[in-house]
Amino acid sequence: MTRRKRLAVARFWFEGNAFCPEPASLARFQEYEWQKGETVLATMRGTASELGAVARFAEHHPDWQVVVLRCAAALPAGPVPDTLFDHFLHEVIEGLRAGMAEGGWDAVYLSLHGAAITQKRETPELEFARAVRTLLPDVPLGASFDLHGNLPAEWAQILDIASAYRSHPHVDMEETAARVLDGLVRCATTGLRTRCVVLNEGVILPSINMRTAPGGPMYQLEQIARDATVPPVIEVALFGGFPYADTAATGAAVLVISDKDSDPDGACAHRAARQVMAHVHALAAEFRVSLPTPEEAVARALASPLPGLIAVTDSGDNPLSGGSCDTPGLFAALIAARAAVPTLFASFADASAVQAAREAGVGGTITRQLGARHGAQFGHGVTVHAEVERLTDGAFINHGPMHAGLARSCGATALLRLTALPDVRIIVTERVVAADDPAFYALHGIEPAQLRLLCVKAKNHFRAAFAQRCAEILDCDAPGPASQDLSQLPFKHRHIIAQY
Repeated sequence: MTRRKRLAVARFWFEGNAFCPEPASLARFQEYEWQKGETVLATMRGTASELGAVARFAEHHPDWQVVVLRCAAALPAGPVPDTLFDHFLHEVIEGLRAGMAEGGWDAVYLSLHGAAITQKRETPELEFARAVRTLLPDVPLGASFDLHGNLPAEWAQILDIASAYRSHPHVDMEETAARVLDGLVRCATTGLRTRCVVLNEGVILPSINMRTAPGGPMYQLEQIARDATVPPVIEVALFGGFPYADTAATGAAVLVISDKDSDPDGACAHRAARQVMAHVHALAAEFRVSLPTPEEAVARALASPLPGLIAVTDSGDNPLSGGSCDTPGLFAALIAARAAVPTLFASFADASAVQAAREAGVGGTITRQLGARHGAQFGHGVTVHAEVERLTDGAFINHGPMHAGLARSCGATALLRLTALPDVRIIVTERVVAADDPAFYALHGIEPAQLRLLCVKAKNHFRAAFAQRCAEILDCDAPGPASQDLSQLPFKHRHIIAQY
């Protein structure tokens, strides 16, 4: 009987914001993704995710045994406790070591982000991959990344195969993982050997203008990266970086993989990386945009002559950049504007407010301060009197296109209607959640098309599902842990401010 090849899979998918007041605790991972074993393939099958790609790989490659080790993922938050990362690292390495005695490994796939931080480590994912490489020096090792990764040059010494998302919003997670898995198969079955080059010159790019839609600078860079992918180069991955991680490696990067047989000294890989990085420098200024204040954005939205839904996004507290759904700037501006059109604010994360709403019951009223539960560094909370209109268990399945099919839970939630401004409703959740999927609104009985104004803590990913649903989307910059005005945040690494 022909021996099946063996693929090990592990995942540490997390983007760290050094200024987020909530650390990435074990509970945050358990709420989002903390799984391993054969059930992972069944759970993730059909989802638009990296693990969805792994499940599809297992179905289409019966000659491979896929062993899923610990897979950990969480919404962006503050640094991961080092004890938690140590536990994760030990568990995966021990799983790999055990597998060496059970038939060995023919390839290892790591699903990573590239901008994780812990309380004491700036590059924990690099440490993770280095440990895997040390244990398995001759086994093909591949990794997928978010395009917001901050990559040090050392990655080039560790990886055989790599790729990063090419879309922002990130609707190509599954495709990215599939490219890495295909590369690993080539390494394991055809003897493909590779050269890897990583260039990171500390260029700081604002993520608010990092969308890959045609016309923007990131679209141009992605096209340049694709044009540079000609044999012997087999992959050019572009990284915009993530400033809020506040690390020495923070900045845009280019990763290039080439076929070692045709590029033995890596000269072609270096040339491609240099070519793309030159364009990063040339286009850096085009990423910088000026955003209106919350007051200006709300006023523009209410005065808009366009029919249909107008959305105002608060990027400074975007949960997918490390926001905690707690800053009051946009909400205060909305209240001050005294909106008299069907309006929804999404959302505050405040477990005590949700509990108060549950105690009051549907039809009851509560008086609460919303916002600033972590302190007033980003503004003072706003006291409201509101009627409880709906209560939910917070469970929904993403419609997509981003993360389509993934089950999500934000804990118990409440839909409130302001007594003084009855056209204004607010969603309050027990846990931090990204309000960027139609299923989140359906959970609360809300059809966005019936709203005139949607004020949402979000940034670019919101557009994946809502660009076609909104007549206009206005981005604003309010104080918060992911504010676009980087001068308002206490960075330790001064090159981030200097380059910005």
